[in-house]
Amino acid sequence: MTTATPALFPVPEARSRTGRGAVDRPRWERPALAGLLIATAALLLWDLGSSGYANSFYSAAVQAGSESWKAFFFGSSDAGNSITVDKPPAALWPMMLSVRLFGLGTWQILVPQALMGVGTTAVLYAAVRRQFGPGAALLSGAAFALTPVAALMFRFNNPDALLTLLLTVTVYCVLRALDGARTTWLVWAGVAVGFAFLTKTLQAFVILPPLAVLYAVCAPTRLRRRLGQLALAGAAMVVAGGWWVAIVELWPASSRPYIGGSQTNSFLELTLGYNGLGRINGDETGSVGGGARTGGAGAAAGAGGYGMPEGAPALRVGGGGWGETGIDRLFAGNIGGQISWLLPAALVLLVVGLVVTWRARRATDSLEGMARAAFLAWGGALLITAVVFSSMQGIFHEYYTVALAPFVAALVGMGVAVLWEERGSRAAVFTLSGVLVLTAVWSWVLLGRATGYLPWLRWAVLPGGLLAAASLPFAPRLGRSGMRLVAAVGLGVSLAGPFAYCMTTVSTGHTGSIVTAGPAVAGGRGGPGAMRGGLVPGAGPGGELRAAGPGGGALPGGTPPSAMPPGQGQGQGQAGRDGRGVERVGGGQGGPGGLLNGARVGAEAKAALRAGADTYTWAAAAVGSQNAASYQLASGEPVMPLGGFNGSDPSPTLEQFQQYVREGRIHYFIAQGGGAAGPEGAVRGGPGGGTSSRIESWVKATFTARTVGGAVFYDLTAPTS
Repeated sequence: MTTATPALFPVPEARSRTGRGAVDRPRWERPALAGLLIATAALLLWDLGSSGYANSFYSAAVQAGSESWKAFFFGSSDAGNSITVDKPPAALWPMMLSVRLFGLGTWQILVPQALMGVGTTAVLYAAVRRQFGPGAALLSGAAFALTPVAALMFRFNNPDALLTLLLTVTVYCVLRALDGARTTWLVWAGVAVGFAFLTKTLQAFVILPPLAVLYAVCAPTRLRRRLGQLALAGAAMVVAGGWWVAIVELWPASSRPYIGGSQTNSFLELTLGYNGLGRINGDETGSVGGGARTGGAGAAAGAGGYGMPEGAPALRVGGGGWGETGIDRLFAGNIGGQISWLLPAALVLLVVGLVVTWRARRATDSLEGMARAAFLAWGGALLITAVVFSSMQGIFHEYYTVALAPFVAALVGMGVAVLWEERGSRAAVFTLSGVLVLTAVWSWVLLGRATGYLPWLRWAVLPGGLLAAASLPFAPRLGRSGMRLVAAVGLGVSLAGPFAYCMTTVSTGHTGSIVTAGPAVAGGRGGPGAMRGGLVPGAGPGGELRAAGPGGGALPGGTPPSAMPPGQGQGQGQAGRDGRGVERVGGGQGGPGGLLNGARVGAEAKAALRAGADTYTWAAAAVGSQNAASYQLASGEPVMPLGGFNGSDPSPTLEQFQQYVREGRIHYFIAQGGGAAGPEGAVRGGPGGGTSSRIESWVKATFTARTVGGAVFYDLTAPTS
């Protein structure tokens, strides 16, 4: 790299320690940044209400936290504080505060998520601009905002939105710390990681190794001080992420909600098991399939996950059930269309950036040294996260890849800036042309996976990209206008595919536990990705599951929809309106036994739950959090989710449930959609010892069933004998 590259590093005011004077920002920068943020906000807020309550599992917890400060603190699924969600509550807190301020509704829940997307774009812009200028920063911001999985998850209420924002903040703070070995910024990076842990536990730590090594090696100060700074940052991380854990573990278990997703009522077990190492090796006690890799129907049912009936094929966990592991995982099937549009280009540009800056000194007290550090930081975060995602044998969903989006976008913006600045070199211009060809060809492949989806776009992207790439070496002869035209065509071709997927995503409602961006594609994997939420391509008018491409789709382990029990294997439902005119989740069982979503709740059922609800701690109890959430959100009254999300947690025990009934604290037991029905509708056992099954059996033997609004209710205040 030449040392005189002012266009590549145009922000000397960001390096005040060098003593260089400030320069004025280009006049177009602030309007361009404002336009980027406004466009991002418009994209994420467009028709936001179409998703109803989105993931009702988390929406029910938000509703509970808006009514009970205890539920707010613990992240309880219900205001009666029977059990928590299977994650720490940090991602729920902004939504809970919003609902407390503005009332319960779709926008109140999802607008904080959309604002996190705008915030992530702004942080990414600020991080890239410091070394690579406003042009590179704008490109990075646009590439991030137009990543399909980002357009999905920042309009949804899963924890991944806040996690992605905090991971981006972490890299930004580390880069600021490297610029002059500033302790304060490194401590703030530790704080961001700590809160990311309170968002999605161990996933927050994935990017730590490359960032810590980068700082230890490259920070411009003596080694002892570097190690001391890292120790301080580690302490800040432990404090920021550990205070809540310490309170929960020290709080008497008898007076706090059960820790959902654990089998021993321990958050540490949840962190290290179901949400930790179990995701890597597939041994996830209490999850779908309960860690059983293979086996017959009895094995799957006995694990307590989906709990298939006798004779049905087993649902497999691990590489077979959640997508084959391997280096191609992020490019294959449905996952490719979520994140990989610019991923090949990002990997090539990472290598290019490191090659161009390799002559820089180890320390980051030079412009080129900081540029190399930026490539190492974003590239290291991308590579280690990609490796972890590619090797996960446990639960893995397509939307997890949103964590990669800022890393990919940053590398694209920085790499293109480096090559464009060096465009006088034949090597640079031909490399840039090659990247453009690679991106156009890969977009052509991805667009071809969605049968019948905008066929004209596919055939516009490929020749357009090839033409722009072929013209690029000759662009200087065309003058400044010609160069800008070629650059505009190349940029448009590169972003056309993800833009189309984003528009399809934001124009479609998404509900349930497993959602994907863009149209349905052939060969989708990485979990039952064909189970799409709401009124989405691939879902029928009633929300029923359709094949993910020609020839049909399959559930985990190859289980075809035809093999599912009646009422199961359905799509995740549609967005509907409850009696208050609020968008809500509907749909049928939403996957096996209502695991992925709950039941439709009619007016008669809502009225029954609301009648005399003030005299009960829980208006009802139902097996599985999604099933209970549907009734809770529709009625506005607490509904106890027996067994947590999968119906397999030992919460409550049969004895505890019987005690609640004797004390008159639960009004109804709702049988419809409760867990996975075996013969005679009994819920199958699981890692929790079949607690939910025993409770349902006791209820059926002790109380009288009656149909209320299409659901089977048992009045727990009126035993048959």
